[in-house]
Amino acid sequence: MDKIYLDYNASTPLAPEVIEAMKPLLEDFYGNPSALHWAGKPVKELLQKAREQVADLIGCSPREIIFTSGGSEANNLALKGFYFKNQHKGKHIITTKIEHPAIMNPCKFLERIGAKVTYLDVDQYGKVSLEEIKKSITTETILISIMHSNNETGTLQPIKEIGELAEEHGFDFHTDASQSVGKVPVNVNELKVDMLTIAGHKLYAPKGIGALYIREGIQLEPIIHGAGHEFGVRAGTENTLLAVGLGKACEIAKHFVADHSLKDLTNYFWNQLKEAFGDQVVLNGHLEDRLPNTLNVSFVGRVGQDLLDGIPQLAASTGSACHAGSVELSPVLKEMGVPVEVGMGAIRFSLGRFTTKDEIDEVVGALKGIV
Repeated sequence: MDKIYLDYNASTPLAPEVIEAMKPLLEDFYGNPSALHWAGKPVKELLQKAREQVADLIGCSPREIIFTSGGSEANNLALKGFYFKNQHKGKHIITTKIEHPAIMNPCKFLERIGAKVTYLDVDQYGKVSLEEIKKSITTETILISIMHSNNETGTLQPIKEIGELAEEHGFDFHTDASQSVGKVPVNVNELKVDMLTIAGHKLYAPKGIGALYIREGIQLEPIIHGAGHEFGVRAGTENTLLAVGLGKACEIAKHFVADHSLKDLTNYFWNQLKEAFGDQVVLNGHLEDRLPNTLNVSFVGRVGQDLLDGIPQLAASTGSACHAGSVELSPVLKEMGVPVEVGMGAIRFSLGRFTTKDEIDEVVGALKGIV
């Protein structure tokens, strides 16, 4: 069995088109994009083109795109930047208990300096309830931040409905769409979001580059202070090389979000697992409302890491951590109410653009040999 990569939600390889787009910047285009001379102007043009490509994918103006060092920085800018600038309006933020640490930890930090944060429960599928959101709204609420899709289970949240709720009650809405952009159609106006996070290495662009969509009129305090780069929101000379890579990745993503072949392959994988293991295998997350590439399954009564250790050629992730003989479920599975005997056998298989049917068949065969 050759090496098989089914951990695309952790990180993606660079798309060939992205590599080609970046190559010229490794030898030329070394000027500072803020410079007004011959070396700076073409670099600024490349940066602007990249901004337009990102904006085009999510349906916004290029001026509403801020380049960051990745999804974590974008989330920190959205939460901290918004709170620092708008706390005079109120100090209450709403989020969920299954957010990525890049949301949870900034929220905990803000709590230490005076913010009030409500962490909402989710149901057995990992979905948040609109009714619970309504109940948590106060006169102090200024922001809600809920991920578009869960990185572990792939479950999609009712973002449009949450956006309508935020609009109705007069507070702003941020969504971490790191896992969604490039996998499913994302349009900021249709989703009614005010800020949206993009992570480059989740959609075949390099690591170390991301973006934050900020709807025109939203005021943020920079968390990196310096000169007036990125419309005064994020100081630091722009990394044009990586921005060009992200731009190209967003351009080609437009052709993939409408393609159902990856969803078909993921469904084929799930059907093969059910056929092979019957009641021994359980799906974690929502059967329909989830990312087209994500399959989080539990092998009941087994330990996920033990299964993966038995197939060293396979790259995938587990939903639990082993400590001195005991198994601790991931916070996401725990909040979904997954029993320990089920959750301890969780494995997240995340497929990608380069996954083949033969690879899926090989993985199912290897799992049969172990389970």
